[in-house]
Amino acid sequence: MQLQSYIAGGWRSGSGEGVALRDATTGQVIARASADGFDAAGILGHARNVGGPALRALTFHERAGLLKALAKYLSERKPSFYELSYATGATKGDSWIDIDGGISTLFVYAGKGTRELPNSRVYVDGAVEPLSRNGTFLGVHIGVPLEGAAVHINAFNFPVWGMLEKLAPALLAGVPAVVKPATQTAYLTECVFRAIIESGILPPGAVQLICGGVGDLFDHLSCQDVVSFTGSAATALKLRQHPQVLAQSVRFTAETDSLNSSILGPDAVPGTPEFDLFVREVVREMTAKAGQKCTAIRRALVPAQQAAHVNEALKAALDGIVVGDPRLEAVRMGPVASLAQRREVQDQLARLRAETRLICGGEPVRPQGADAERGAFVAPTLLYCEAPEQARAVHAVEAFGPVCTVIPYSGLDSAIALARRGGGSLAGSIFSADDAAASALVLGLAPYHGRMVVVNHECAAESTGHGSPLPHLVHGGPGRAGGGEEMGGIRGVMHYLQRSAVQGSPQLLTQVTGRWVRGARELDPGVHPFRRNFNELRIGDTFRSAARTVTIADIEAFAALSGDRFYAHMDEAQAARNPLFGGRVAHGYFLVSAAAGLFVDPPYGPVLANYGLDALRFTKPVKPGDRISVRLTCKEKSLRAGAGYGEVRWDTLITNQDGEPVASYDVLTMVSEKTVPDA
Repeated sequence: MQLQSYIAGGWRSGSGEGVALRDATTGQVIARASADGFDAAGILGHARNVGGPALRALTFHERAGLLKALAKYLSERKPSFYELSYATGATKGDSWIDIDGGISTLFVYAGKGTRELPNSRVYVDGAVEPLSRNGTFLGVHIGVPLEGAAVHINAFNFPVWGMLEKLAPALLAGVPAVVKPATQTAYLTECVFRAIIESGILPPGAVQLICGGVGDLFDHLSCQDVVSFTGSAATALKLRQHPQVLAQSVRFTAETDSLNSSILGPDAVPGTPEFDLFVREVVREMTAKAGQKCTAIRRALVPAQQAAHVNEALKAALDGIVVGDPRLEAVRMGPVASLAQRREVQDQLARLRAETRLICGGEPVRPQGADAERGAFVAPTLLYCEAPEQARAVHAVEAFGPVCTVIPYSGLDSAIALARRGGGSLAGSIFSADDAAASALVLGLAPYHGRMVVVNHECAAESTGHGSPLPHLVHGGPGRAGGGEEMGGIRGVMHYLQRSAVQGSPQLLTQVTGRWVRGARELDPGVHPFRRNFNELRIGDTFRSAARTVTIADIEAFAALSGDRFYAHMDEAQAARNPLFGGRVAHGYFLVSAAAGLFVDPPYGPVLANYGLDALRFTKPVKPGDRISVRLTCKEKSLRAGAGYGEVRWDTLITNQDGEPVASYDVLTMVSEKTVPDA
């Protein structure tokens, strides 16, 4: 079939015959791809002028809802994706990482967007900064969506996850995306993308797909665009240096080559759980996706005295790996993605062999149920480097396939130095039950790694292992690994937002952010604000309570009820010795409780529940005889779509008889959308 691209709202074929895409196992041509003749400027223009406004019209929560709906839709269509995935050389287990992993990323970002982002179009980044003595001039940082396009250039090894892990944070941020998959496995990306379009879930222009080359797309980038690249360091360098990228200061994040290391701790000797876990993980990382993972273990660092035991255990395990047609149940490892990729692995392996001794592999493969010549098969190959300090290729050459080198080290400092020779990695792992040694390794390696995984017998059963990028955590790394970041929870969304510092009056900042700022106007709701439903409440609606005198009897009753008999509350003589108090003071938590008694409206009403406090601070002691009162202001609202209620944050300030703040915090409530009639 001729792959099509989805641009400017329609499916289109490029001119010419295009590149032949082959089944990695059989060599059969299954598709052709060409993007010749497309209008690159028009593609970016459609994203900016159609997709961008449609996405920015939605709130973060509404965009999160789109991701959740899309994840559900794709989940229902996984069988067809799995069937086509076999052609890439992936086993069923490999496809689970790619397909289910990608869909799971959509679900995670949908949940995080709802829980961690406001139900608005503006992200408030951090607290308000006071800029004047009397508080009439303030500053705050906001994040708003860039008004360009996210250009996503993806690698061949994860045609589904690679697309979805980039799309999730971009769409949640409100930025439309142009997806450019690696051509050799683009047929699987196109299959999943067709389902995305057929769902009708995303607004017009939110996503476009280019199957083939990007042409002169980079010539039309602007300062509002973002490029997110996954692939070789050489290609990343070329794209980073594109004149338009430099001239327009285009945001560019890259995830490239990575000579990831896994370290066996000095305590993990044969017979320990950590030794067995290490061997199992190295084998898994070598054979999953036929070693075609950017996070795969390329260098296995082991104590020199354990090297022979490790080599023996790894060889025994690798000898049992069945290589062949990934469609067969008994096959544990399929081919690499193409014959060209096999040649690339063999070329790099030859460079590594000059500095190492072959432990196993290297010989021609006899694949089960497949032709060794037509299929792109590579034997799982384990090497041993006896002199790693003098070696160069071992620390510089990445054979992107089922290849790993065992490297002996003489101590923790030696392990750290050897791991650092990789020049920056996406992921490193440590297998050790010695927390002190593991901690020293983590701190020594963290500057050179985007992620560190420590596995021992206590966490192994629930560990995601060495090479599993998670949407909650940063995926990326310094140096050779590209220097970029992807995912990382809401951090990933920030790549697509412009942070802008806004300065002005409290009322102006309230207007811009949709969040009440102290010093802004307080509104009179006419009734207690707890009598107003979610939709009736206005930002700034305020209640001011009567005063209450705090007495010794109050303090002692609270102590009896709570069991908190700290001397500062109960013993005048001892409390007088305290330089902060100079005498007995009320419990801080009594003040919070007493404040609730002052501002709560007791009858049944729209307020359904109080689910917590944020940012509680006690700023001045309250002594017996002081009079406290409360100011409660509707600070922020966030509707939970379809739930019938929303979250309301109330700015709460407790003051004494002199108007001095004694405590401040945010009260968090659930408020119904419905008006509650009087009983």
